[in-house]
Amino acid sequence: MAELKLPDLGDNVASAVVVGVLIKEGDTIAAGQPVLELETDKAVMEAPASEGGTVSKVMVKPGDEVKSGQVIAVLGSAATSAEAPKSAPATPPPPTPTTPPPAPASAQPASTAPSAQPPSVPAPPRGAASVPSAPAGQRKLIPAAPSVRRLAREMGVNLLDVVGSGPAYRISESDVKRFATGEVVPAPTTSAPVPAMPLPDFSKFGSVRREAMSGIRRATVRSMAQAWSTIPMVTQFDKADITEMEALRKKMGPRAEKRGAKVTMTAILLKIAAAALKQFPKFNASIDTATNEVIFKEYIHIGVAVDTPTGLLVPVVRDVDKKGVITLAAELGEIAAKARDRKLTPEEMQGASFTISNLGGIGGTGFTPIVNWPEVAIMGVSRSSIEPVWNAEKGAFEPRNIMPFSLSYDHRLIDGADAARFCRFVAEMLEDPFLLGFEG
Repeated sequence: MAELKLPDLGDNVASAVVVGVLIKEGDTIAAGQPVLELETDKAVMEAPASEGGTVSKVMVKPGDEVKSGQVIAVLGSAATSAEAPKSAPATPPPPTPTTPPPAPASAQPASTAPSAQPPSVPAPPRGAASVPSAPAGQRKLIPAAPSVRRLAREMGVNLLDVVGSGPAYRISESDVKRFATGEVVPAPTTSAPVPAMPLPDFSKFGSVRREAMSGIRRATVRSMAQAWSTIPMVTQFDKADITEMEALRKKMGPRAEKRGAKVTMTAILLKIAAAALKQFPKFNASIDTATNEVIFKEYIHIGVAVDTPTGLLVPVVRDVDKKGVITLAAELGEIAAKARDRKLTPEEMQGASFTISNLGGIGGTGFTPIVNWPEVAIMGVSRSSIEPVWNAEKGAFEPRNIMPFSLSYDHRLIDGADAARFCRFVAEMLEDPFLLGFEG
């Protein structure tokens, strides 16, 4: 009997939640074969078996929280689990000599001769992770999604040789492709953690209750702390008259519904933001402090913050500048639904060059969003309201639909005047839907 233990979950990952058990009692598995699907931080990854054998007992179930080194299954030896010993003679076979004698001419063919040796564990099935050469107890969980593993198999890449560029060294499809072409993928850099200050004993003042953070919340703590300690942020506030844009949005609603989409203000803002990023390329860039360079991105992928029951997720809409508003609305609805159902893949949450956080559906008059490193800017949108606006031509106040929004930016790259111009560009696009056809 042998215990199958959970491999190392990786740096800064203390535990994970089991979302799927890929084995059952009686299964014969091979070393490196995926046995569990685990949720850690914001994604799901597979845990490979550290050794092979026949599963005699599964120790975990979906929903359990597991840690590195925890026993997840019990394996029987290959000899005791095979059917061959059941039909073996009562008299044990003689020990196998060091140098086997030559087989007589009348011996049975090798394919039909009974074997005194226990049957070997079958090779990993198609879909199994690569088996590392390190001892079984030292094997680590490979932080890669099933789609990435499939791509690695197709390209003949051993994921154990790939250093992921994502959070917690997560391996993406682009990491696999770069490795296959011989390009060195640098390991992600992380800031030194700030020592946690000891908390007072709150129970002295009254009753308290402790609750463990979810994986999403722990990931948010790390990313926000890094952004706050790394980026000197400033927030620019502005307002836009969306009276005409809101009327156009409602007018286009039935046409969009025929295509299975719902045009929201966020979908419109995606298109306007793409036009603004083309007009102001600094906002679609990142700072490389190691080389003192600015990396300007030729693509426009925009992250959209989605409020879910388990925390904030930021899926990415790709090539926003190449899509129409209705197409963006349909795609936005799909990824928002996947975010709420916890079905986003790591690749669907990577690659953003700008982010939009729209809290208009909840309320508020303004807020200061935190820039998602390594991006340099993020737009925050609040709820619009009817306000009196002076019409100089008519000499009277008119009720107008005014939407407040904000722009937080990395002051190392973006100056205040640049941020003000960016906001004015966005406001003018919102105020005149006709401009969307030209600038968008």
